[in-house]
Amino acid sequence: MAAGTIELSMAELREVAGYAAACAHPALAIFERARPDDPRPRAAIDAARVFAEGARRTKAIRDSAWAAQRAYQETRDAGQAAASEAARAAVAAASAAFLHPLAKATQVLHILGPAAHAALAIELDTGDPQSGLDHLETARGLAGPVVVSVLTRYPHAPSGRGRAGELTRLLDASLRPR
Repeated sequence: MAAGTIELSMAELREVAGYAAACAHPALAIFERARPDDPRPRAAIDAARVFAEGARRTKAIRDSAWAAQRAYQETRDAGQAAASEAARAAVAAASAAFLHPLAKATQVLHILGPAAHAALAIELDTGDPQSGLDHLETARGLAGPVVVSVLTRYPHAPSGRGRAGELTRLLDASLRPR
C-alpha cells in the first residue's frame, strides 16, 4: 500500500454510505418544505442508501451528488439557508460512496459531513442550536463499529468551515476513542 493511503473495503464503503444517508435523511423535510418539486437531494440520499444496500458504485451516484450540489447552490442563492444546508447534507451523503483511501483530514468530511450539514439545517430551521446538537447525538448513536473504525484511520476533522465545520469536529471528537 502506498504511503499516505489507508485500507478501505467495499463493505466498509457501504457502511459509511449507509451511515451518511441515515444522517442526512432527517434534513430532507426542511429542503422539501422549501422546494417541494425538487427531487435532487432525495435522489442523492437514495443513491447512497441503495449503494449501501449492495448496488454497484456507479456514475449515477456521482451524478446525483452533482445535481444535489446545484440544488444547494440554488437555495443558497435564494437565501434559503436551512434548505441549502439540507441539500449539502444530501451532496455529502452521495459523496460518501466515493470516500478516498487518502490519509487526509478532508476525507473525514465525506464520513461526517452529512450529519454536520443536516444538524446545521435543523439549527437554522428551528433557530435553536440545541436542536443541531441533538441531531449530532443521534448521528453518534447511528455510527456503528465499522464507521468508527474507518473514521479513526483518518486524521481528525480539518479546522475552519464555519458552523458546519465546528459541528463536524464535535461529532468527530465524540466518536474517537479517548
